[in-house]
Parts: sequence; structure tokens; C-alpha cells
Amino acid sequence: MNPAIDNYLAEGCGRCSLGGTPQCKVHFWPVPLKALRAIALSCGLVEELKWGVPCYTFQGKNVAIVAAFKHYCSLSFFKGALLQDEEGLLEKPGENSKESRQFKFTDIQRINAIEPSIRAYIFEAIELEKAGVKFVSSAKKPLELPQEFIDRMDQFPALKAAFESLTPGRQRAYALYFSQPKQAKTREGRIDRYFEKIMQGKGFMD
Repeated sequence: MNPAIDNYLAEGCGRCSLGGTPQCKVHFWPVPLKALRAIALSCGLVEELKWGVPCYTFQGKNVAIVAAFKHYCSLSFFKGALLQDEEGLLEKPGENSKESRQFKFTDIQRINAIEPSIRAYIFEAIELEKAGVKFVSSAKKPLELPQEFIDRMDQFPALKAAFESLTPGRQRAYALYFSQPKQAKTREGRIDRYFEKIMQGKGFMD
């Protein structure tokens, strides 16, 4: 536990005049915030204070952030758009949010009810960091597949059909992962390793 986060829970983020007062939004959700902190720490993330709020990192990379708002508190993922979210639990922080996604909570009962899912989403986010997957906004750049994967789909039409049946999030994760290596041999190796998963209709993190 980072002492700076203890201070956050006691005094707030300090970014407005309500910090240190009962009106600070942190004091609206003391129990849920502490529960989210405990879950994040139990998943092996490092606790830091960034932008005045608890931020949880893996090998120096931002994974998730906890924050308090007037009507809810949240656990947000920096690369949430890349998470599979099969349960439909994540929300966009704002209408125009591209990359981040968040859980919203107003009571501890909801956190307790879906705690296994929260952990699963955190571990999936960690795996994205381990794999070095980076987010590319679809609004800026269309889905691009490496030539090696295009050739493989031409060779195996069933693979093409299986890939196209995946959700957009799964397709995007595969496209990014397959495209990252500079050497064709490495790209082909990644395609070989995940061939069967795609054929089974599974995502990159399944």
C-alpha cells in the first residue's frame, strides 16, 4: 500500500477547495473505494498517485485508475476498449471516449457481486501490457492486418471466416498483436500460435 493513497482516501485529491472537507467526493464512497483498492493490489499491480488519484501500474505502464465522482466511484482501464468485455460491464467515461472504459459503482454490494469479473478484467489488462499491445483509434486508422495474416486467410478460407466472425474488439487485438513485430518470421510465428484460437472463435486473451 502506498501512503499517498491513504492520504487520498482521508483528504481527497486536493484539486479543488473541497479537499479535506466532508463535502469531498472521496467521502461519498469510502467503502467502495477501499474495496477497489484492495482488489487492484491483490492482482499484483503497483499503487501510485497520479493526477491526484490512485493509479495502478504494471512494469511502469498505467493499467487502471480509481476515482470518486458525485454520483458514483469508478475503476477505469486505460486500454479498456481492447478488453473483450463479454459481460458488458464496462462503460465509456464520456460519449467521445476512445480508449478508456470503466466500471461504475454506487455501493459495496455491487462490487462484491462481480468481484471475480473485476479481477478477470484486471488480469486481462495486465496481459495486454505483457504483450505490448498498443491502442490505435479506429477513428484515426482503420483495421490493418499484416500481409502474412492476409496470405494465411487466403490460404485457409475457414480462417478468414472465423476471424471475420470475431467481435471488433477481438479482431483489433489480434491485428495489433500480429502487426507489431518488425520481422516477418516473428509475425508468422505469432499467427501460428494463435491460429487454432481464431478457428475456435476465441479472442486473444481467452
